[in-house]
Amino acid sequence: MSITEHELEIKLEGVEDPDIGEDIVSLGLVNDVRIDDETARISLALNAPYAPSELELGNRVRDVIEDAGLEPDLRAHVDEEHGFDQEVLPRVRNVIAVSSGKGGVGKTTVAANLAAGLQKRGAMVGLLDADIHGPNVPQILPVESDPGVTPNEEIVPPRSDGVRVISMGMMMEDEDDPAILRGPMVNKFMMKFLEGVEWGRLDYLIVDLPPGTGDATLNLLQSMPVTGSVVVTTPQEMALDDTRKGIQMFNKHDTPVLGVVENMSSFVCPSCGDQHGLFGTGGADTIVDKYDVPLLGRIPIHPDFGADGSEGALVKDDDSEVQDSLEDVVGEIADRIGEQNRRKVSENVSHEPTNKLPTETED
Repeated sequence: MSITEHELEIKLEGVEDPDIGEDIVSLGLVNDVRIDDETARISLALNAPYAPSELELGNRVRDVIEDAGLEPDLRAHVDEEHGFDQEVLPRVRNVIAVSSGKGGVGKTTVAANLAAGLQKRGAMVGLLDADIHGPNVPQILPVESDPGVTPNEEIVPPRSDGVRVISMGMMMEDEDDPAILRGPMVNKFMMKFLEGVEWGRLDYLIVDLPPGTGDATLNLLQSMPVTGSVVVTTPQEMALDDTRKGIQMFNKHDTPVLGVVENMSSFVCPSCGDQHGLFGTGGADTIVDKYDVPLLGRIPIHPDFGADGSEGALVKDDDSEVQDSLEDVVGEIADRIGEQNRRKVSENVSHEPTNKLPTETED
């Protein structure tokens, strides 16, 4: 005799969320369970495509279904009832802000490699260069064409090896021209970038914020449904002081801090292989301990990474010595995005099945 839907749901209680430590049914992550002609159609409230932990969750659910003698058909679906904003950027699943307390710590390089790394995993990704006065994203991710314009006068982002990119740098006649803009003009450009871009459907929109805690950052936090922020720092105490201020700003605006990336964490001697902390060691650990935020990874000092002005994201360069470090950071950030979203689901939905299978996307 075939297993019933209720019995299958009970079996799914044995699947534990690897980050939260509770089962997926109790967390409200199972939207619906249907069995039709020996196929189990399961709707899961997951919203971080290609995050390693969510891929693993999907595999565990498939194992349970196959052990029950059924063919798995998994879908992912979240909406307003799960706590997700459907008014602003309704076709963008996750908005991730990449910030730093001060300039010169490699924030833009991290943002560009995060976008490229998520796209490399299979996600649909956009990158908004919101650093109005220092728009450097096009140097790392050179685009393949000029921006387009829709009949509604919305900007259509060009692509850089699959990543959709918009930057103030594309609006300059000469790449060396300074962006001399006062506060009201900065806000005008920011609102155009926030409201006047046709991104299409995205799994992740990465926003490279200007350094510090100025108007552009505040406008973003007030205007967009930010899933979480990634804070980039270096080990020096001066950079760490400004990083603490940035984390406090996000906390005051109820924006989750996904974690800290420590860039330029050490230098590995190419001759002897010894590791040297040129800017100190363990600096980010003090922030992790004080503010209870994850350390998302450490990226070593290397000429490849932001030093030689080379074009392209090194996370896609199989010959780069920093590729592994970058891929680890991308995977860790994706997992923290997934965890944040699943906690949101758990806080917003009843843990009872809906008995409704909506139109969903493939997991």
